[in-house]
Amino acid sequence: MSSLRRSVVRVVVGAAVASCASLGSGTVAGAAPLTSCGQARQDVAIRSSVPLLDWSENLGIDAMGEVWVSRVMRGEVQRYDRDGRLTATVAVPSPGAIRLGPDGLLYVVTGNSPLAGSGGIVRFDPAAARPVPVAFATGFPQPNGAAFDDDGNLYVTTGNGLHRLRPDGSEDMDWWSAVSVDGPNGVVVSGDSVYVTANFAGSSGPVGRVLRLSRTDPADATTVADLTSFGTLPDFVDDLLVRDGALYVTTLAGHLVRVDPVTGTACTVVATQPLTAVVADPTDPSALLAGSEEGTVLRIRPTR
Repeated sequence: MSSLRRSVVRVVVGAAVASCASLGSGTVAGAAPLTSCGQARQDVAIRSSVPLLDWSENLGIDAMGEVWVSRVMRGEVQRYDRDGRLTATVAVPSPGAIRLGPDGLLYVVTGNSPLAGSGGIVRFDPAAARPVPVAFATGFPQPNGAAFDDDGNLYVTTGNGLHRLRPDGSEDMDWWSAVSVDGPNGVVVSGDSVYVTANFAGSSGPVGRVLRLSRTDPADATTVADLTSFGTLPDFVDDLLVRDGALYVTTLAGHLVRVDPVTGTACTVVATQPLTAVVADPTDPSALLAGSEEGTVLRIRPTR
């Protein structure tokens, strides 16, 4: 989500250290203590130069396995090598999600701020000597998360819901008209399942909800889990990843949470600073990379 919007929520919700979860599939049970997944190791993969100014809104991996970081406050995406050294910078206004497309290009959400006006998605060749972003789609209010499916469709969360774009950049309006998701944030696709984190859901659900939609039947939406922190206070959920059949979700309270998408049961992998995004570590199959509000990118090794 955008840094300004997240900061407002941080004041309201607070960055709690303890957490708990409402578990269930379809019908969500009442809040219950969230157990630990076991002792996970974490260290710094990429250091921030200036805390908060370096806010790492999202992360992406290119075809060469190099890490790209959305520095939303700086208005740029940055490339880092395997040793965490900055190797390239590309100007993108208020960048959000960074995703590798089936064509080998990087697709970056732009306009991820309430002050940015209309936003969209740009793309560029990450292998170019001087990458130049080119518009892929425009006209979306505060776009944030993004994910590709196996057919090359791009799913984008925005201020007015979840959109699906075809490989040519046109929108699948039939799919859009069938979807009803309040306050979508992160999105990831696995097979027929489209998993979405949602906040500000109002009457249709609480802050901190993880949903499952069907690619083929988007009107079919079920609740996977509701995540909370600081007792029963709803936690603000951000980005998410599917790995080894489990969902990994980042939260404002600083938790990386593992959720079983079948049963909805959840546990805390780590409790640390407020987390913004999560991707698989291209240099270590046992590790995940997590972005943070402070700007540091953490390397986290969950227990099995």
